[in-house]
Amino acid sequence: MRLSEFQRAVTDEFGEVYGASVVRDVVLDGLADRTAKQALDEGVDARTVWEALCVGMDIPKDRWYGVGRLDPRANG
Repeated sequence: MRLSEFQRAVTDEFGEVYGASVVRDVVLDGLADRTAKQALDEGVDARTVWEALCVGMDIPKDRWYGVGRLDPRANG
């Protein structure tokens, strides 16, 4: 998962403003008590961060569609 795919998945799930807050502020057990932003800044793979965010925010598994989702611009 690319960072752009992660960002799009967050926005699709939470909305632009709330999604930015979730990434910046929510501390996740699955990321060793870091926020998604901290984990990404420290080099954790975007897919790993997205999955931890889904678990930590109780997103139903059927909505984890962001995992592996292709960039629509690349499908031109």
